[in-house]
Amino acid sequence: MEQKHHYAGLTDTEVLESRKKNGTNILTPPEKESLWKKFFEKLVGPFGKYIEGWEEGDPLIFILEIAALLSAFISCSEYWGWLGLTPQSASVFLEPVGILVAILLATGIAFYFELKADKAFAVLNQVNDDEPVRVFRNGNTVEIPKKEVVVGDVVIIGAGDEVPADGELLEAVTLHMDESTLTGEPVCGKTVNEKDFDKNATFPSNHVMRGTKVMEGHGIYKVFAVGDKTENGMVFEAAQIDDSVKTPLNEQLEKLGNLITKVSYVLAALIIIGRVGMYLYFSGESFEWVSFISYLLQTFMIAVTLIVVAVPEGLPMAVTLSLAYSMRRMLKTNNLVRKIHACETMGATTVICTDKTGTLTQNQMKVYQTNFYALNNQELINDEVSNLIKEGIAVNSTASLDLSNPEKTKVLGNPTEGALLLWLQNSGINYLDLKEQVERVEELPFSTERKYMATVVNSSFINKKILYVKGAPEIVHSLCKSVCKDVDKATIDEQLLMYQNQAMRTLGFAYQILDEDDKAIEDNKVVADNMIFLGIVAISDPVREDVPPAVYECLNAGIDVKIVTGDTPGTAKEIGRQIGLWTDKDDERNIITGPEFATLTDVQLHERILDLKIISRARPMDKKRLVEILQAKNQVVAVTGDGTNDAPALNAAHVGLSMGDGTSVAKEASDITIVDNSFNSIGRAVMWGRSLYQNIQRFILFQMTVNVAACFIVLAGAFMGTESPLTVAQMLWVNLIMDTFAAMALASLPPSETVMKDKPRDRKAFIINKPMWWGIIGVGGLFFLLLLVLLYIFLHANIESMTDFTNLSLDSEHGHLSAYELSLFFTIFVMLQFWNMFNARAFETGCSAFNFKGCSGFGLIAFIIVIGQILIVSVGGEMFSVVPISLMDWIIIIVSTSLVLWIGELIRLIRK
Repeated sequence: MEQKHHYAGLTDTEVLESRKKNGTNILTPPEKESLWKKFFEKLVGPFGKYIEGWEEGDPLIFILEIAALLSAFISCSEYWGWLGLTPQSASVFLEPVGILVAILLATGIAFYFELKADKAFAVLNQVNDDEPVRVFRNGNTVEIPKKEVVVGDVVIIGAGDEVPADGELLEAVTLHMDESTLTGEPVCGKTVNEKDFDKNATFPSNHVMRGTKVMEGHGIYKVFAVGDKTENGMVFEAAQIDDSVKTPLNEQLEKLGNLITKVSYVLAALIIIGRVGMYLYFSGESFEWVSFISYLLQTFMIAVTLIVVAVPEGLPMAVTLSLAYSMRRMLKTNNLVRKIHACETMGATTVICTDKTGTLTQNQMKVYQTNFYALNNQELINDEVSNLIKEGIAVNSTASLDLSNPEKTKVLGNPTEGALLLWLQNSGINYLDLKEQVERVEELPFSTERKYMATVVNSSFINKKILYVKGAPEIVHSLCKSVCKDVDKATIDEQLLMYQNQAMRTLGFAYQILDEDDKAIEDNKVVADNMIFLGIVAISDPVREDVPPAVYECLNAGIDVKIVTGDTPGTAKEIGRQIGLWTDKDDERNIITGPEFATLTDVQLHERILDLKIISRARPMDKKRLVEILQAKNQVVAVTGDGTNDAPALNAAHVGLSMGDGTSVAKEASDITIVDNSFNSIGRAVMWGRSLYQNIQRFILFQMTVNVAACFIVLAGAFMGTESPLTVAQMLWVNLIMDTFAAMALASLPPSETVMKDKPRDRKAFIINKPMWWGIIGVGGLFFLLLLVLLYIFLHANIESMTDFTNLSLDSEHGHLSAYELSLFFTIFVMLQFWNMFNARAFETGCSAFNFKGCSGFGLIAFIIVIGQILIVSVGGEMFSVVPISLMDWIIIIVSTSLVLWIGELIRLIRK
């Protein structure tokens, strides 16, 4: 019911006092990190967590930095002749420079791709603070900029207006709000009449909130919160909080980095202790301090070499390249990735918390079914009943359609009424033509008290006055004298119950052709006494067609799905049923309302959280709390959402997924944007993430096999009294350049749909699983033994060609490696790893290494690696401590080392 009052509003003095006390109506924008800070965060390693406002960096990068410093000290000692060393050429600086290049490439690539994604990402849109708002000031109605609204202001709002600040209604006439930005629900009735308050509403029925929109009616309200203190402001602020949740991949890489560090330091210590012990044992009485210090420094340099060899310089870059490659490819599946590690984290997801409206449903009300009882086959033709229905819907409506985009008609006004206009349009009827052909005589707007609306028009097709009524079916039916066809009330009630059980909205329609002396509307109510009930219409926000199979795919992959919505429990439960989440086995333990959720303690939630499938009537911070409790239960949580209300949860989750047509606040808080708004794309993201993790595992298998063989051969060489048979420069080629190409090859493997049949991996399980350990230790150990035998032969025979192996003559007096032997040894080492790359590619695929389906680039990359090795040996010279070898030696090495691949293929064939 409309109220009439005179409002004076605030005086100028009161405005200043209120602004000083309660603040301005502006949301404080988030501080943007400088580009330099973002870059250096990647270099500080584990010390990042000790710097306020910084994030912890990659532990492997930090290990490389330590290795670079040690290598730089050794190189300086050799170049300037410190500690009695003979001065060397500038080539000694190749080692620390190479490590530095590895660091800059790994950090630079990650920085570049994240920066590029940031630019592609939707930027947070600030509300136009200068938008005009109508308020009462000094006894007059004036317009002021939105930013000047203060607590205590009396604001006027009407259809199409956006609410500038939170407040309590003083007047409300047919007021319906779109609160989807805060609750996810597009239509919410507001009133000042206490008996019509919705006790289950997310926000009180007499409150309007900043950022929501007036869909219908008008009202006046008094502001009680502005700016950051509004509900919208608190959600906005919560979305900026950096919860610093570590991704599963970061945790695994940190563990791997710690393992590599400990092992390399233990091996380095063994070298120092072992060689020093040997020196002291064999020197006996001839011990000299000068020669001992020189020997100790040489030992220290070998130890540093081993540390550099042990650290996989190419691994950080390989992981980054894999993530960046997936980042680009995922965009083709409508996943715009903003934060690079989110690619892989999706693969570890165990729970997806999703909103309902706009994610599971289309966020557009549509006519589900019509029951106009006198309408044949529910088809509109050119008969009297059809004309009555068409005209009644067209004229008795406050909604309209925006037809500016022929491909996507937009509803303006009440979504439920808009659904009826869309139904007419889809039936080939232009509602505007019908509206323009009639003369409106009288109108009665919808109200929550009456629960119906009415319009009297001079009809264009019978030239008489007609009363059209539309509203709650039970109310409209009670006003009618008859039904247009012989349908009893029990049948109508049965139909309504069926629709209500499916969480649909229903409308009833009636009409009366009026004679000259017939009364239609008096005292704000319908008084016509000969109305005919036309029938009912069921309207719903349909579930997206792709959602049920996508939800099934996620559930089948061992991922729990939880719906968090501001809608009623009945509607939420019905949507859960339609998408295949809610089953007959579920009961009240699997559903909870927001108010009930808020009353539970953390301990109580811990006990119940995994059973919950639906949270209805949820407020924005409920979803965030849900995420945090799930994370405390060791779950990897992904959150989907499109509204401002979803932003805190999107930010707190391991992976936040916003919808392409969602609010900018939601996009800013997320890690991935689903461009096509399809839940199916989320399943694709999970598939990519799981496949990517396997690709990273394959690369680690390949890389660590290289490092195990290299470390032990350097260790053996140190105790055999020779210089390291593999120089740091050679290992930089293997670990940095060759492995980078290998990473590209392994990262380019296409995702496999078979991974969706697996359960989510245990996030605490080490990235190197049991089969990988067997591969790393077994194959790496075998390579070490082969190389050790080869090293022994080179030390005790004069090998000038691979053909010399056919007639070996061991000479214990030989005792050193020639430049040609070092080149042969380096080439054999590289080719062993090259063929093992094919085995790593086939790891846990169940396929042959020669199955190139979907990854033709692998062969090209393999070719580049071989050509690169040939060039290194042919022209690398002093820089790589090599000399050219003969064509025959190349052929023998390539063919003989290929046994690694053939043995691997045989093993895979036997297992298959």
